[in-house]
Amino acid sequence: MSNVPKSELITRYERFTQMMDNTHSNWELCAITGGLNMYYLTGTMCDGILLIKRGENPTLWVRRSYDRSVLESEIDDIRPMKSFRDIANVLSPLPETLYLDTANASLEWYYLLRKYMTFENVLSLDNVILNTRAVKSEYELNIMRRAGKETDRIYREILPGLLHPGISEVDLGAELFSLFLKNGFHGISRFSMRNVDAILGHISFGESPLYPSAFNGASGINGLCPAVPVLGNRDRHLQEGDLIYIDLGVGIDGYHIDKTIVLSYKRPQPKKVEEAHQHCLELERLATSMLKPGTIPADIYNQVTAVVNSELSPHFMGTKGRNVPFIGHGVGLSIDEMPVIAKGFDTPLEPNMTIAIEPKIGLDGIGMVGSENTYLITENGSISLTGQQRELEVV
Repeated sequence: MSNVPKSELITRYERFTQMMDNTHSNWELCAITGGLNMYYLTGTMCDGILLIKRGENPTLWVRRSYDRSVLESEIDDIRPMKSFRDIANVLSPLPETLYLDTANASLEWYYLLRKYMTFENVLSLDNVILNTRAVKSEYELNIMRRAGKETDRIYREILPGLLHPGISEVDLGAELFSLFLKNGFHGISRFSMRNVDAILGHISFGESPLYPSAFNGASGINGLCPAVPVLGNRDRHLQEGDLIYIDLGVGIDGYHIDKTIVLSYKRPQPKKVEEAHQHCLELERLATSMLKPGTIPADIYNQVTAVVNSELSPHFMGTKGRNVPFIGHGVGLSIDEMPVIAKGFDTPLEPNMTIAIEPKIGLDGIGMVGSENTYLITENGSISLTGQQRELEVV
């Protein structure tokens, strides 16, 4: 992997500062501490802080590792630091307000900052950086296209050959993890939401995806143990007639795609299961037909949920009583980015946003059906980056 080009970083910085101008007209100083936000604007991840003063080039202050940051980042101003004391004199006098990516800054980190620098106000820039990241550049899209194409190939050409009677969810997960790494993927699945650890995603058989979960998604996962709810269950083995539910958020060079397929092992499913799956495919097609510049995400959500089959509605996007209130989400450096296809999200869609659409239905005693693909919004509509929808195929 090569460094993020300097021209790409300059464009990102300009977009971010322009959005700050538009939303916080009197801003003077921003601080970025979160790893993904720092990577987005500098091309490296470090123990440090990125400071952006209005009208000036950004400065990356690095506690560890300065040498690595110099090797990886193409920005001009990278400086070593031992503590925030090193920064305090440079910033004097301090502006009244600091804009901070508050979702990533711990209280402990903030107290360390205040030891040397006290601002009258600390305000969040989270929405600004998330909305900046939501619109992808051609550099980012090329990586995501590669990730989507390779994921679809692995699902279609290699996954069926890994399935055999008695394989456990965790063994299949381990096979897939090794396979993705060997095919150029970065091997970690990143989320913005708190307290989420993930390896690949959800790999489960039968009723397993209906297991209660703190994960904010339609499916759950039993996992390796309560302390490590990832990858799959060692005790759940594949049997004839099982639904195989594979929901993976995987990526290359930091950028993810999100794709779900559901297969039936060795024999067809009952008619009601087939019909529920087909209904999900229809809902996905309806949603993607509205993925156009200018469309309001909440309008897509309302129109799709309005036509969900009344008998299946209690089980839509989860199981009865454990449903999630969205049908899609942005994808990029993390699997859960802006925008979200849900109520309350009223900012119009823009070209070059990348959004996963994932209508799913949990069927008690059976498992989960549905589909998910990651789509690119263009001036003329949406294009799937992860291949076509999948029927409920027998493998």
